[in-house]
Amino acid sequence: MTARIIDGKALAAELRNRVAAEAIRIKRDHELTPGLAVVLVGNDPASELYVRSKHRQTQDAGMASFEHKLPADVAQDDLLALIAQLNRDPAVHGILVQLPLPKALNTEVVINAIDPAKDVDGLHPHNAGRLAAGFAALSPCTPLGCIILSKTVHASLEGMNALVIGRSNLVGRPLLQLLLNENATVTIAHSRSRDLPNLCRQADLVYAAVGKPEMVRGDWIKPGATVIDVGINRIPADGGKTRLVGDVAFKEAAEVAGAITPVPGGVGPMTVVCLLVNTLRAACAIAGLPRPAV
Repeated sequence: MTARIIDGKALAAELRNRVAAEAIRIKRDHELTPGLAVVLVGNDPASELYVRSKHRQTQDAGMASFEHKLPADVAQDDLLALIAQLNRDPAVHGILVQLPLPKALNTEVVINAIDPAKDVDGLHPHNAGRLAAGFAALSPCTPLGCIILSKTVHASLEGMNALVIGRSNLVGRPLLQLLLNENATVTIAHSRSRDLPNLCRQADLVYAAVGKPEMVRGDWIKPGATVIDVGINRIPADGGKTRLVGDVAFKEAAEVAGAITPVPGGVGPMTVVCLLVNTLRAACAIAGLPRPAV
């Protein structure tokens, strides 16, 4: 069996077009331009590249983009003052503080300072709690992207056995809640789980988010299962170079799975677009408008 490759780049482009169309409609009908503010602390090259991509895609979708770059040694009070300013700014509907932050800053305090209505990263305890309780909430972008990708293969996830490998607050835990909201039967595994290969072999849906290169092997996968690989790992390659791989041994798994995401080009492109989705939804909610059709 050769798996269907889930093209995250193409699906992200399609979703981005839908977001742009909704942004145009909302601006035309309600004179509202959704605005996203991104705060970058320090000069980490990977974070800078990611922020530039967010800025470009936000503008391409017809939204307002606000960038705030702060030095790595910024005082926490100064960062919190900026967040308070963005909370009050009516032109800003989404606030994202790029993680990780320098070690001198308290990430929990910073996240908690963001207005939950503008928390487009979905990390504020208010949103996490609403998601856990099964209520509508802004959810983290990567898990949201995982659900969207899964539903391009399966019209409904109801009743399917899903395994989430990884229990981080950014991916594993919120993905568990989103899958429960889809009426899937969910198991969450982690570094202390016993007999992980056998847990995998029982799953119709496998979500790998552990940060260990190619940990999930092909013989772990149930024939015909859908595999969503969240991992992004850089490993040595020929000629002293490096290459990106996921948490799943792609070639092995593709021989067994029914559908699988590649790395790169799978979950990654969906994460940024889901940030735009959350910003659009936040703008409509703040303005008292119906939820947009994305």
